[in-house]
Amino acid sequence: MREIFAGLPWWVKWVAVPIIALVVFGGLIATVVGFVIGLLFKALVFVALVGGLIYIVRKFMSSSSSRSDW
Repeated sequence: MREIFAGLPWWVKWVAVPIIALVVFGGLIATVVGFVIGLLFKALVFVALVGGLIYIVRKFMSSSSSRSDW
């Protein structure tokens, strides 16, 4: 592989080949990136909902325990 690229100009190695790779694998790359971003977003929403639930439960428990002190 190195012998093939050794005789080519720099612009073929550093411009043309990456562009061809993006055209050929662009859909796959976009799918993987979209999946990872979607997964991170879902994880963030999950953490926020669980945190909110814990906050509400603790607030409710502290307010109910203060009512029983009366």
